[in-house]
Amino acid sequence: MKKKCIHSSFENQSQLLEKTVADFDTIGSVFGNQNRNTIRVVSFGDLSLNIKSFKAPGLIKKIIYGNFRKTKAERSYNYANNLLDKNIGTPKPIAYFENFDTLGLTTSFYISEHLEVDLTFRELVEQPNFPDHELILRQFVRFTHKLHEAEILFKDHSPGNTLIKKEQNQYYFYLVDLNRMDFKSLSFKERMGNFSRLTPKKEMIAVMSDEYAQITGMDYELVFMEMWKQTSKFQEKFFRKRRLKKKLFFWRK
Repeated sequence: MKKKCIHSSFENQSQLLEKTVADFDTIGSVFGNQNRNTIRVVSFGDLSLNIKSFKAPGLIKKIIYGNFRKTKAERSYNYANNLLDKNIGTPKPIAYFENFDTLGLTTSFYISEHLEVDLTFRELVEQPNFPDHELILRQFVRFTHKLHEAEILFKDHSPGNTLIKKEQNQYYFYLVDLNRMDFKSLSFKERMGNFSRLTPKKEMIAVMSDEYAQITGMDYELVFMEMWKQTSKFQEKFFRKRRLKKKLFFWRK
């Protein structure tokens, strides 16, 4: 069984999109990190398409995605439309495709417009002397605050998942890897926790806290203490998990 959903502005190109997905392994060029999923960039008329092929699920998830839960491809497509409806930047969603057998999901694809950008948030972490570093960081905080005010919790708010594009002196932000989101009113603790995966650098947390305090009128010390607390907690958990993996898989060295 197959399932597809194509954006209304691309319905007249449905067959061509289906063929593009069918030929996925042999067209375009591989893009980005391929550890979990495979992404290819493909020319499509005047556009470049970003096609993500999600990793084939194991047996349990195969059954879950086939019968009980929306797939990552469907969630990515729906969430992208939700973001755009709320005027939050993300590459334009074009379609998703899913294939099933008798047990459940076998393969799934999410197609969006491929954006050419100037950097990701990761460059700000790795290059402290990056041009306009503090300006970009402060504008990013305003973007994240807008996200929170729109009642969006982006659970994968991490360095590689925010694309940044410069136009004159303004920076624009676009979220990618969208399949994990909640749409709800956020508490102060949840808002501060949403910054925890972005950087381990205290000086960056200080700047982000200052900007968030200015936007909201909250006390800087209160914002900084909670943001740094949440960041430290995440870092401790991250490195504890890494150490555990090294112990469990020591024979792979």
